[in-house]
Amino acid sequence: MIGFRTASKDRDRRRVRRLAGAGMVLPLAVGSLLAGGAGTSAASSGSGPTAVVSMGDSYISGEAGRWKGNSLTNTGSRNGTDRAWVSSSTYDPSKVYGTTAGGCHRSDSAEVRSAGAIADVAVNLACSGATSENVFRAANGGVAYKGEVPQADQLAAVAASHDVKVIALSIGGNDLGFADIIKECAYDFVLWNSYCYDDQQVGVDQKIDAVMAGVGKSVDEIRAVMTAAGYADSSYRIVLQSYPSPIPRGVENRYTQSDWSRLNTGGCPFWNRDSDWARDSLVPQIANRIKGVAAAKGVQFLDLRDMLQGREVCAKASKQVSSTVPASAKTSEWARWIDSSETQGLVQESMHPNHYGQLALGRCLALAVAQPAGSGMSCKNTAGGDATGMYLTPTP
Repeated sequence: MIGFRTASKDRDRRRVRRLAGAGMVLPLAVGSLLAGGAGTSAASSGSGPTAVVSMGDSYISGEAGRWKGNSLTNTGSRNGTDRAWVSSSTYDPSKVYGTTAGGCHRSDSAEVRSAGAIADVAVNLACSGATSENVFRAANGGVAYKGEVPQADQLAAVAASHDVKVIALSIGGNDLGFADIIKECAYDFVLWNSYCYDDQQVGVDQKIDAVMAGVGKSVDEIRAVMTAAGYADSSYRIVLQSYPSPIPRGVENRYTQSDWSRLNTGGCPFWNRDSDWARDSLVPQIANRIKGVAAAKGVQFLDLRDMLQGREVCAKASKQVSSTVPASAKTSEWARWIDSSETQGLVQESMHPNHYGQLALGRCLALAVAQPAGSGMSCKNTAGGDATGMYLTPTP
């Protein structure tokens, strides 16, 4: 059983407090080129193998790609959900995250890797926990992160040796404090018997203008790097994406809020009112503001607010994996639950699209790239389907 399954309420409280101490990274880097054919020979700008590049934070780096659904079983392969399982009770996260295990968590199923034949090479520069400052060039206020130079400076090296066609960017969640919002809302469910949405909305409103300024500057920094490398704006596209909600609306949660099942069994310790706020207010607010940045900067917008609908942690339309319910992209949850005691992997994986979710994100990116470069589209899933069922609709 996961760390939540305990008969002691006091022990539950202590464990949820670890959300702060363990440093949960939520929305919610050249360290390595995560697809073959990267090469090291110099080439003129716009020559060499074509490349699609991902930049930004954990929602695009591949955080939680280790997991195929969520299971209460703590041993062996965890009913087939743990892709890092080796044998017996031995696990090797590098099977999924490579050399970035425990750090940037660039998984083998990250969006840029799952998008298919967009380009010859997929390059993942994104890093779990990154903020806008970690994207900016060092010469323009950028800050190194987890031992790597700012992502825009890494992009300069890729642009010089490859013909970059697509740059997918997910950024702003950590600037806004997604981790703190999730933590405080979980505290209010477990500890204080109160709601979080009102106080947290005030904080979001106070921060969001500055956050969006950082998102806009990130786009500017990418443009500046590409221009310096000799690229015309029309020779490549930037796809700026929003975030999905990892938890469902209250009425769509399969566990009642009147007992501890959301904490102990589901790993989604949030009140209905707070869940509704996150799903129908916070996520759309952020998406709409990012859409505005995309329009102002002349880049493509990929709206992901509904991408996990029905596939969220604790959603009625999905199931936990068990000895009798196998892991499946068609029935399992597409996001990682909160395991604050780290009995399965790291707490930083919590509340992120898992392996199935990342396959779906890759399909969303491929569909978006097939659209005109200046378009804005929403990506949604087909109920009961897998990643092949993702489809686009006009943005709200």
